[in-house]
Amino acid sequence: MASITPPALPLPSAEAAAHSRRVAAHIAEAISAAGGRLDFARFMELCLYAPSLGYYVAGAEKFGPGGDFITAPEASPLFGRCLARQVAELLTATGGGQVLELGAGSGRMALDLLTELARLGALPARYLILEPGMELRRRQRAMLESGGPQLAGRVTWIDRLPRPGLCGVILANELLDALPVRRFRITDEGPRPLAVSLAPDGFVWTLGDQEPSLSAAIRRIEATLGRKLAPGYESELSEQASAWLQSLAECLAVGAVLLLDYGYTRGEYYHPQRRSGTLVCHYRHRAHFDPLILPGIQDLSASVDFTALAEAGLAAGLQLAGYTSQAWFLLGCGLDELLADAGTPDSVAYLEAARQVKLLTLPGEMGERFQALALTRGIEGPLRAFRLHQRGDRLGLDPALLH
Repeated sequence: MASITPPALPLPSAEAAAHSRRVAAHIAEAISAAGGRLDFARFMELCLYAPSLGYYVAGAEKFGPGGDFITAPEASPLFGRCLARQVAELLTATGGGQVLELGAGSGRMALDLLTELARLGALPARYLILEPGMELRRRQRAMLESGGPQLAGRVTWIDRLPRPGLCGVILANELLDALPVRRFRITDEGPRPLAVSLAPDGFVWTLGDQEPSLSAAIRRIEATLGRKLAPGYESELSEQASAWLQSLAECLAVGAVLLLDYGYTRGEYYHPQRRSGTLVCHYRHRAHFDPLILPGIQDLSASVDFTALAEAGLAAGLQLAGYTSQAWFLLGCGLDELLADAGTPDSVAYLEAARQVKLLTLPGEMGERFQALALTRGIEGPLRAFRLHQRGDRLGLDPALLH
């Protein structure tokens, strides 16, 4: 299977190209050790997280204008300020507690969130950041220190999830899309995994052998959909995301897990028109669909199956507290109020804030492509972020899981 030809991409610098060759050599060794074929999930893991080499652990800039993509917190401080209002409500409901952010990127969301929590008089006892990359930790620390010692002094970086007993809020924004996924193709004989092999001119796609576990997973998806996936259909399975969420549930005693990312319900994810899957690559603010080029220097991501996440959370004993689009989530958190406070409608500050609101909420921008899911334990009553609009019924969950 040949790679899809990407659009014209900027040429990497000599340093970036050399780094990519080192990553490619590392992956080639892994392919050889695996007998000539590497499951795509492992290929993606090495591209993004290989020690000292992967995209998210090496030192190149990823976020913002100088990187490869812009996240919602990078696009506007209004995102973190809105999120802070929901976090403040949850901290009050838990009698205080901690905030744990998973994969804090540049640190911008943490800074905006803590700044707004300080303004609201609702700072957490501790703000934990789980970030394995030392380079990203350095950037996050520098970002937070720009907000002053009052904020930076509350932040602690950790290497693994806390032990069971956490009270507070667990946050993940645009993290799940970067978890390695399995790729598959439906053939006339049934589902088969897509793998990566090595050819003289680079990496190439190849079909793996049929696997009972993959076939069983596809049967479960088809049972939920009420239809078969047609031969030739390709897509992804995020097996790590469900296991990851179960781990979060184990450490949360009282509080909430808030997940924001781009993705779909299962019915939308495996829609007949989405027959090539959701995998996308970002390099220097250009999106394309060839994950086999530029290893280690481009981002690889796949949309999130929010139905699978909700199922995993419910199976782990959490309650579904809300599911909606990013636009409705932010509006529920008072985005309109923050815009009104930006200044008079003809002021430069107001016009800039209005531009940012459009980016965060319009359907053609981030508003509908990104979704928000809340799972809680020991929290009574509705959450403010979901007061205006609920889409939980679209997840297609088994009613037995909800009781």
